[in-house]
Amino acid sequence: MANFAKPSAPRFSVEVYQNEFLAEGSRDVHAIVTVTSTGGATATRTAVAPGGAAVVIMVDCSGSMEYPPDKMRGAREATAAAVDTLRDGTAFAVIAGTHVAKEVFPRRGRLAIADATTRAQAKEALRGLSSGGGTAIGTWLRLADGLLRGSTAAIRHGILLTDGRNEHEDPAVLRATLDACAGRFTCDARGVGTDWEVKEVTGIASALLGTADIVADPARLTADFTHMMENVMGKEVADVSLRLWTPVGAEVLYVKQVAPAVQDLTGRRTEASPRAGDYPTGSWGDESREYHVCVRVPGAAVGQEMLAARAALVMPGAPGEQPAVLAQGLVRAVWTDDLAASTAINPQVAHYTGQAELAQAIQQGLEARKLGDVGGATAKLGRAVQLASSSGNADTAKLLAKVVDVVDAAAGTVRLKAKVADADEMTLETRSTQTVRVRKS
Repeated sequence: MANFAKPSAPRFSVEVYQNEFLAEGSRDVHAIVTVTSTGGATATRTAVAPGGAAVVIMVDCSGSMEYPPDKMRGAREATAAAVDTLRDGTAFAVIAGTHVAKEVFPRRGRLAIADATTRAQAKEALRGLSSGGGTAIGTWLRLADGLLRGSTAAIRHGILLTDGRNEHEDPAVLRATLDACAGRFTCDARGVGTDWEVKEVTGIASALLGTADIVADPARLTADFTHMMENVMGKEVADVSLRLWTPVGAEVLYVKQVAPAVQDLTGRRTEASPRAGDYPTGSWGDESREYHVCVRVPGAAVGQEMLAARAALVMPGAPGEQPAVLAQGLVRAVWTDDLAASTAINPQVAHYTGQAELAQAIQQGLEARKLGDVGGATAKLGRAVQLASSSGNADTAKLLAKVVDVVDAAAGTVRLKAKVADADEMTLETRSTQTVRVRKS
C-alpha cells in the first residue's frame, strides 16, 4: 500500500510593473502583472493523496498513424513512458482516438488509480494499439471529459496526440466540444509529423489552457510525453482565476497572458460582481506567469490619482464559502504635467508588447506566404526577425532563420527562402506564441 504524502500548499505572490503617470487627458493604463507560485510539492515520484490528480491520455490511432510505421510505434512507447511517470495515487485512463473514441485502459467507464500493478496493466494494454479509421477529435475530448467528470481530483488534465486533420467531424462540433470542456479540465496537445493542422492543435490547447507543440520526429515523442507528464505531476492548485476589480467608470480593455506564452484571455471573462471579473488561468505548480492588463479609466486633472484596478489571484472556496484570495496587487493612475514622467514606457510593458507583436507578425507573415503575397510575407517576417533580435528571443530567431534569409536582423531586412521544409514552417507557427522574459540587468 502506498504511503500518501499530502503536498504543501504553494504560496502565491503578485507584482505589478507599470508607469503609473499619465498625461492630462490620457485614460489608458497598462500594467504587467507577474504571478508566482512557490513552495509547493515538485514533480517527484512521491505518492500523492487519492483524488489529487486525474489524467487522460488520448492517442490518435487513425489509419494515417501507420505511415510511416514509426509514428504508431512512437505513440505506444511515448504513452507507456507517460504512464511510468504517473505518481502513485493519480487517477488515469488511456483513450484510442479515430472517428470514434475507445477506452484502451482501464475499459470500465472510470479511471484507474496508478500503482505498480495498474501501470503494468496499462502498458500491456498499449501493446494492442493499432491504427485504422478516421479522425474526430471532438469524440476523444468528450470521452475524456466524461471520465474526468467521474473523478473527485482537483487537478484534471488531458494529453492529446494527433497526426492529422480533424476531417471526420464538423468544425462546429469540435468548437462546441471545446466550449463545453473549458473549465472542466486542461489539456496539452501535440501534433506528430507534418500532416496535421496547426490552428486545430493550438486551438485545442488554447481553449483548454494547455500547451501546444510539434513533434516532427516520432522518435522524440517519448521525451516530450515524459516532460508533459512531469509538468502535470507538478501541478497542485486548480481552477485559479485572475480577478480584476475596477472602480466606477473604468473598464478592462484586455487581459493577455504574455509569458511563458501569449494567450488572449479577454473574451473568457466571467462576472464575479458588478465591478469585478474573473479570467481563467488553469492549474499551477511551482512557476511564474505574466499578464498584460489594460484598463481605461475616467479622465482626471493634473495632480489627481486613483486606483485603476486591483488584481487578485482567487480560487473557489468550499461550498457556501467565498473564493479564497491567494494574493493581490494594485494598478495605479496618477495624472501629471511632467512630460518625461508621462511618456516613459515601463520596460516590462514595452518588452511584452513587443513579444505579442512578434507572435502576431509571425502568424501574419506565414499566412501571407501561404497566399503567395511575397511583399507582405517579407515585411511581416522581417519585422518578426527585428523583434526577436531586439528582445533576445534566440529560439524564435533560430526558427525564423529556417524560413527567411536574414540580411540585417536589427533593421528587419530579410529575403524569403525559396524552399522551406514543412516541419520548419509548422514549428515556427506552432511556437510563435512562446515568449522570453525581460532581461535582468
